[in-house]
Formats: sequence, structure tokens, C-alpha cells
Amino acid sequence: MTSEDKERTTEALRRQILLQVGAYYRQAHANEEFVPGESRVHYAGRVYDEEELVAAVDAALDFWLTVGPRTESFEEKLADFLGLRRALTVNSGSSANLLAVSTLRSQRLERPLEPGDEVITAAMGFPTTTAPIVQNDLVPVFVDCQLGSYNIDTEQLRRALSDRTRAIFLAHMLGNPVEMNRVMAFAKEHDLYVIEDACEALGSSYDGQLVGTFGDMSTFSFYPSHHITTGEGGALATNSSRLARIACSLRDWGRDCQCTHDSPPEGACGNRFEWQIPGLDEPYDHRYLYVEIGYNMKMTDIQAAIGLAQLGKLPGFVEERKQNFKALYQGLRAHEEFLLLPTWSRRADPAWFALPLTLRRDVPFTRRDIITHLEGRNIETRLLLAGNLVRQPGYRTIRHRTVGDLPNADRILGSSFFIGVYPGLDDTQIAHVLQAFDDFFDRL
Repeated sequence: MTSEDKERTTEALRRQILLQVGAYYRQAHANEEFVPGESRVHYAGRVYDEEELVAAVDAALDFWLTVGPRTESFEEKLADFLGLRRALTVNSGSSANLLAVSTLRSQRLERPLEPGDEVITAAMGFPTTTAPIVQNDLVPVFVDCQLGSYNIDTEQLRRALSDRTRAIFLAHMLGNPVEMNRVMAFAKEHDLYVIEDACEALGSSYDGQLVGTFGDMSTFSFYPSHHITTGEGGALATNSSRLARIACSLRDWGRDCQCTHDSPPEGACGNRFEWQIPGLDEPYDHRYLYVEIGYNMKMTDIQAAIGLAQLGKLPGFVEERKQNFKALYQGLRAHEEFLLLPTWSRRADPAWFALPLTLRRDVPFTRRDIITHLEGRNIETRLLLAGNLVRQPGYRTIRHRTVGDLPNADRILGSSFFIGVYPGLDDTQIAHVLQAFDDFFDRL
């Protein structure tokens, strides 16, 4: 068999396999009919079709098990979507957060963060926004959140400031944009780095600008519950070539080499085997020159193949989240006597991750009562992440400062929860959720 014959046969086999994968999806993964009270109403989950399954198998047939051409394409398309210069894929949104903070500790920066420097952050949120601050020997300064928006209270930023403050690390909570005009003005005034945790907010915007594009760096998660999914996976994005290069080095074991899968043998620099290490008489291979104390946080090409398919569906996912949120919000307004409904800035256009609710004071039931009722109707609920993180066992003894007593974060710890708005919900499921709330309050 000639090489041309082999190539034709191989491509024909690939087409047959992928056609069968599509057929398999339609047989094995087709959505089952929803039965109210019997079927589960998830708060989030994978929303996909045969395109993602075919893409994953197509990548597997090439057997790219690490970073490859699809990963690089996914990074380029994500950066294009955000309107930023660089997006670096990683193995999770939590890793993206660690990578962002670690990048600011690099001694290759003109103004690196030093041990003991302070980073302003929110007391209420997901722990992996705070964990990288602690892990990098920095001091988190916890600011309370606003009830309703659940975002950091920007009115308290000035109270959080000290002569050791060097950065702000904030999350757009549940897809609800922070008041970024205030944050960026404050950061500019005091020469602070800004990292945006947009893991729950891909597609949200503030003043017509996508969140994740205001600060020095931003992070995203592609976990199955988030706006798009690659399974495990995430990304760091930035407009700074310097920050991108440092972050890429930290992601890739700390090495200096920036070569891609298709770089020539002599390297993208054309000088791969001629790099110098002080004290060594002969030149060294650039691929093994390490300039940072790094990690291995890379995404695989199979994940990126799924991500490419998901990214094409992102605008539709964003619109569906908005519509589902609107339907649930309107239906729950009948119960505002008992529930504090979410609020958002008039300048914000959230692509909601979920719909948060807080019990009003002195209601004749507990959070456990209403959650038990909803779960009994097969409706998934979740608490509002960590609540007041300072009260979580793993964080009670860390070095930190707080601005005041954090009363709102405490209240959220004891009185808040959320329900889903993801694109996997349909009108029947939303009606079932609202009926369950109606039934609960009718019995009071």
C-alpha cells in the first residue's frame, strides 16, 4: 500500500468512526423526558450534543495526550472572544487562580509581590480565590460583601488599605459583575494589581465590557457546572505580554522555553541549543532552562477539542442563562416577603451562574426547612459557597486582616442558598421549581 493509499484509507476509517460516534450519541446520550417530582432538576451540568463527543474522539484518534494544536486553537479563540492578547489554558479554574497570584510573585517583574504583602479580597466566596494568597505567603485582607449582589463591598476598599496593600483579587459572584469602575479607579489611585476571578462569569459584562478584561489578569473555569465545560479545565487571560510569559513559564514547570507543538527542532528562538547557565562552560538546551519555580498545570488536547465545540455555543448558553434567570426571578417575586432576591448594578449585564436567595430576618422557617422541601421535590440546591470564609475550619488560623466584623458574610453563612439557571433547564423544569416554592409558602 502506498502512502497515499494509506492516507485515504485512514481518513475513510476516521469518517466512519466519527459517523458512528454521532449515532452513538443520539442513541445513548439523548435527553430523557422530564417527569416533575421524579426527574432530577440539576442546579448545573454539562450541556452538549454530538459535536463535543465527535470532537473528543477525533482528538483521541490523533492521540494528542498533552498540549497540542487544538489547545493552541482554543487559547486563540478564547482570547479573541475576550478581546485580549493571551489566554493560557490550565487544568482547572483553581489552578488558574494559583497561577495568577504566583505570577505576581515572580522576581522577573519590576514590582513583584513580596512575602507579607497584603491582597484585598472578599470574605464571602469560593476558597480557591483566597487559597493562592495564603499559599504565596501573602496576607488576605477580607472585606464584607453586599447582600443581594453578594459581591465585594467596594465602599469598604479604602478601609482595607494599608502601606502593605499591593493587589486586589475579587470574584464576580455567581456571574454578577462587581462594580468595576470603582475597583479600577481605586487600583489606579493606589498602584495596585487587579486579578478578576471570572470563573463563574464568562460572558457577563459591565458597562458593555466583558468581565475578565478590566484587571491585569483574569481567571476562568471550565468545570461541568460552569458556562462552558472541558470537564476539568480553566484558563488565565491577560493583555500583558510580560505577565503572559511569566504565567506560561509557571504553568510549564518553570521553564523559559515558549515553543509550541509545531516549533522547528532548533526552537522558536532559532537558538535552542545555545543558551547559557552561569558557571557552566558549554551552552544549554533552552527547553531545560528554568527561570521560575513552577508547576505542571496544562490542559490536554482532548479537553481543548471539547472546549472548541463549547466555545462556539457560548453566546447561546449566555442568553439561555439570562432567560432562565429572568423566568425564575419573576416567579419568585411573589415570595419577597420571605426571600431576599438577587440584585445587580444597572451597569451590569450578568450571565448568571445561579440564582442566589437569602432568607429575610424572622421568617417562620429555616434554611434547612426550605432546602429539604426543594430537595424532596428532586430540585437541587447549593449553599452560597463558603459563606464567611474566615469561619471555615481550614482558614481560622491563617494570617489575615478583616474590615469590620463581616456581618453580611456571616448572614450568608447561615441564611443563603442558590438554585440553578443553567441552559439544561427547560420551561417545564422551571415551572416545577416555581410550583415547589409556591407549595412551600402556601403551607406557612
